[in-house]
Amino acid sequence: MKANELRKLKKEELLKKVEELKMELLRLRFKNKIEKLKNPNVIRQTKRDIARILTIIREKELRGEE
Repeated sequence: MKANELRKLKKEELLKKVEELKMELLRLRFKNKIEKLKNPNVIRQTKRDIARILTIIREKELRGEE
């Protein structure tokens, strides 16, 4: 997910995306404990996507955008 694409979304859409990614991260962690993931880097990428979206939300708040 690219930052430019995320900046075009509204704050509500970004918050919804964060919740979806957090649920996905939880699912991935459970799956990794039960059976090893084929690509364990997907957990790291999901965490980075969450951080990226939260950063963009914060930028929007500082600029006063809704």
